[in-house]
Amino acid sequence: MNNLEYIKEDIQNIAEAIVAVLGIDVTIVNQNLIRIAGTGIYIEKIGEKVRGYSAFKKSLIEQVGIIIDDNSCNDICNECHNKGACREFAEVCCPIVCDGDAYGVIGLIAFTDEQADIIKNNKDSLMNFLGKMADLISNKIKAQIKTYELELEKKKLETLVDSIDKAIVSIDVDGKIDKYNSKFKEVFNLKEDINSENIFEVLKFIKNPSVDNFKKDKSCSFYYKGDGCDLKGIYNISKIILNNELKGYVIDFIDKRETIKNYNKINKDYGITLDNIIGISKEIDSVKKQALMASKSTSTVLVRGESGTGKELFARAIHNHSDRCDNPFIAVNCAAIPDNLLESELFGYEEGAFTGAKKGGKLGKFELADNGTMFLDEIGDMSLHLQAKLLRVLQEKELNKIGSKSNKLIDVRIIAATNKDLENMIDKGTFREDLYYRLNVIPINLPSLRERREDIPLLIHFMIKEYARKLNKNVFNIDENAVNMMADYNWPGNIRELQNVIEYSVNMSLTSNISIDLIPNRIKNIETEEVIIKDNNIRTLEALEKTEIIKALNKYKEYKKDKELVAKALGISRATLYRKLEKYNIVSK
Repeated sequence: MNNLEYIKEDIQNIAEAIVAVLGIDVTIVNQNLIRIAGTGIYIEKIGEKVRGYSAFKKSLIEQVGIIIDDNSCNDICNECHNKGACREFAEVCCPIVCDGDAYGVIGLIAFTDEQADIIKNNKDSLMNFLGKMADLISNKIKAQIKTYELELEKKKLETLVDSIDKAIVSIDVDGKIDKYNSKFKEVFNLKEDINSENIFEVLKFIKNPSVDNFKKDKSCSFYYKGDGCDLKGIYNISKIILNNELKGYVIDFIDKRETIKNYNKINKDYGITLDNIIGISKEIDSVKKQALMASKSTSTVLVRGESGTGKELFARAIHNHSDRCDNPFIAVNCAAIPDNLLESELFGYEEGAFTGAKKGGKLGKFELADNGTMFLDEIGDMSLHLQAKLLRVLQEKELNKIGSKSNKLIDVRIIAATNKDLENMIDKGTFREDLYYRLNVIPINLPSLRERREDIPLLIHFMIKEYARKLNKNVFNIDENAVNMMADYNWPGNIRELQNVIEYSVNMSLTSNISIDLIPNRIKNIETEEVIIKDNNIRTLEALEKTEIIKALNKYKEYKKDKELVAKALGISRATLYRKLEKYNIVSK
């Protein structure tokens, strides 16, 4: 912002003042040699450009003052394109310089012998005078630049404050409102301009923050009920200090309910790490070591285990140990969302993509998880159509929103989980084999609770403490017989079932101790059930399965493709066979 055009009115007034005092015409050009002010004959030439070589051009380029008192022998006049037709008898010109840059030239022009004599007889004083006028214009430029810069900064600040998703208002020491952002009017549903009104009248819940009680009132809770508003929240007061003098306050407002809602939605189990996962058994220790190794990678992870074993807990821990821990962790349960909605939930859609689509479209979970981690729980329940779209995300690292004509590159680490037999689903054609191998880069198999029985007492005591705190109950102990009984139980529902039992027992306890009579009957009947099973010589399905696998291995152990033949004989895939060999700790050649 450096054009003399912005102060041309001031410059024209200066030119007219000079001619009134000296009786010599004045013209002023900008840095493009276009006349922007003048007197006498130059008034009609305002807006025209001084062409060719001239004293004005030399003065502008070299930033020097020039005096021409005899145009017949002056070098500049000899090179001028207007030589021979020039009506000027003499001239004095001086560059207008501001901070080292030439912004234009101011000149005195004599068109009569009398005017020429004035210039010839007063060269030094006129040059000095013209220099002062150039400085005056230069200062006007500086002031205009400063004004422009201040206006620009003001506009930037207004735009910045308006873009903040928080209501903000500034007041003077008496409470008079001078500035506020659009969010302030929106939150409190204010229809009229409230500048110069008193904040204590507009929002009656605000206390007057005097100097004495400022510290006490720095942050206050509020409840506001107005026209279409019902808000509960917190407002924060910040002092405006200039030269050690209190000039006013800035107040910002937080809608507490909305903030808590968003926080809980985004930060559920935010800080969970592997250290927070309870257990000392070798089974859980081994899995935690695998999970820690997986956290150092960006490869996909497939967490497998029975329902209730803590698959999401491990997924969150892997994310929080990774380099992506400061970025989003987005969890989606593929079984909880209908298939026709899951696609838009995962991939998002463009405006007008289908009937009922929101204006402006919708961001999908993958976009929200960009640079972070996406946890796909119950991946076995995803339809084949969505499996194909997920495979593209994994292979190409790009996303195709519903209704979009182009793909978007994304960087998302996938952790999937399931309790289903994916290998069997592959055999049946209900799960894509290529997707399986993309997901199963780092497999993590979580042990069931019955496979880590030594962890059960630890989990019981931890859960008692947690549920006592949540339920505000003074319960902190449990009978040893009850612990032993629960340690012997089979826990088909795993940790989730254990949580259910402990929450029930804490709720029902009338003392600080959980007695054996508070344990649900299904837990207490376990010994009787085992006796019945033994008396009838009934073997578990797992025992039968293990026996049949060993039988098949022994039958085909001499064959070259023994594993393939074993899998075929058992009616399962090779991948399923290897998983079961690992599960039952069966060693084969």
